[in-house]
Amino acid sequence: MYCHASLKGTCGNSNEEVSGNLWEIKGNNMNEKNSRLVFTTDEGRIGEISDKTTRTGDGIIKVRRETKGRKGKGVTTLQGFLDCEDTLKVIAKKLKQRCSTGGTVKDGIIELQGDHRDAVKRGLEDMGYVVIFSGG
Repeated sequence: MYCHASLKGTCGNSNEEVSGNLWEIKGNNMNEKNSRLVFTTDEGRIGEISDKTTRTGDGIIKVRRETKGRKGKGVTTLQGFLDCEDTLKVIAKKLKQRCSTGGTVKDGIIELQGDHRDAVKRGLEDMGYVVIFSGG
């Protein structure tokens, strides 16, 4: 027996496809583009392949100030790190303490509340990173 995820739910042993509350007889949808194997009785749950561990870039940290999508509040964003997520959290913690502000790490980008570009640049250069200002 197999179960796979699609735009519509399907369980393959009975070849029935769920479309809302309506059950329709369908063939094997494993070759669909929007379908992927999520469970099989032979192997159990199939693990997700995460590509968050691999980062691409040149290793130059880009520091910019952004207000878009934040109701006019400015944040300092840092991107271009080749380090893993745990290392970014440690770097973010040190920068937050240096700037006496809050912040977070999202998708490999460090966000600090407020405009702290100069202090962040000095702090990262002290840690050995190459830093440039980006944007206006």
